[in-house]
Amino acid sequence: MKKYKFQIFIFWLIFSIGILSMFGVFYLASIGKFGEMPDFRQLENPKTNFASEIVSSDNQILGKYYFNDNRTPVDYDEINPETVNALIATEDERFYSHPGIDLKATIRAIVFLNTRGGASTISQQLARQLFVGVRSRNIFQAIGQKIKEWVIAVELEKQYTKEEIITMYLNIYDFGYYGDGIKSASNIYFSKEPIDLKVEESAMLIGMLQNSSLYDPIRRPEITKKRRDLVLMQMEKNGFLNSKQKDSIQNIPLELNYTPQSHRQGLATYFRSYLRGFMKDWTNNNLKNDGTKYNLYVDGLKIYTTINSKMQKYAEEAVVQHMKNLQKEFFIQNDTVSSAPFTDLEEDEEDLIMKRAMRRSERWRKAKLSGKTNDEIEELFFEPKKYDCFFLGWRY
Repeated sequence: MKKYKFQIFIFWLIFSIGILSMFGVFYLASIGKFGEMPDFRQLENPKTNFASEIVSSDNQILGKYYFNDNRTPVDYDEINPETVNALIATEDERFYSHPGIDLKATIRAIVFLNTRGGASTISQQLARQLFVGVRSRNIFQAIGQKIKEWVIAVELEKQYTKEEIITMYLNIYDFGYYGDGIKSASNIYFSKEPIDLKVEESAMLIGMLQNSSLYDPIRRPEITKKRRDLVLMQMEKNGFLNSKQKDSIQNIPLELNYTPQSHRQGLATYFRSYLRGFMKDWTNNNLKNDGTKYNLYVDGLKIYTTINSKMQKYAEEAVVQHMKNLQKEFFIQNDTVSSAPFTDLEEDEEDLIMKRAMRRSERWRKAKLSGKTNDEIEELFFEPKKYDCFFLGWRY
């Protein structure tokens, strides 16, 4: 024993230095030496942009106002349990047993250089989304960011329950095509609420968490399905599905019901455009409790209207049905009028009206900015060009 006394001493010395160094690094990160850290209030109320919703009298969403973040938050009990199971099985198997850092996964990632899976827990991924940002390509900066993630993840675990962390993470992730958060993504890809998703639909969305641009079900359905099937395998591995269920679900193709959400699509687009102007006046005249103005596009307002979604749908369908016949009749009646669509105007007066309309158009403005002369721009208006036109919310 005496023979190895010195070696034992060196071992414990190195081990102790390693432990102290680790605590030292965590301390330095916590006081901002690796970059600014969120304070208690930021952890309590992380800044997230939410779209404002236009709600019909029968409690349906007519549309939303947003800039870049089409995000509507949901509560934990509004998320299908299969979605949570898929998330745990794929992203963080020991989520309910670690304090924000999975020591076993971290050691595995270091030893095998991430070739056998990463070490980022759901809490760390949430920390990155909320406070750290995109991983730097500079290795030293990346290490500093990772340490920040560890510290913030531990603080998030102290501040929130496991269910709240899952909810925040699924609410904040960008699934592409303005599908910010699980609610928007469910609506856009499957035309469903999150609680109504099937297992295979939940698995597809959870698979997209690794890289929503790569696993894009619209542009890359084949690799997206492979990723979905891998999530199903992880669910079987972790006991959320049996082998028979997994095999059966993997045989199901991607069945999307793609329903894009934009300001120009959906019901009552004309009304929504008018309402935007009304809400601009409202936000100018109504302040938050802290004295600042509401922002229609990021503050997640709910705007309740007297429009009935079913009646609006019937009205727009009626316009679609009858407008084509009315348009034909309009052309027939004007075939006999030499100055159609104008009445009793001299030719120079017609030209003047047309030129004024040209100069007020967006097409004229853009062409002018590109450096074209007035004569060149006028010639553009005689070139056939396809446009989307809107009439009382109907596009034709």
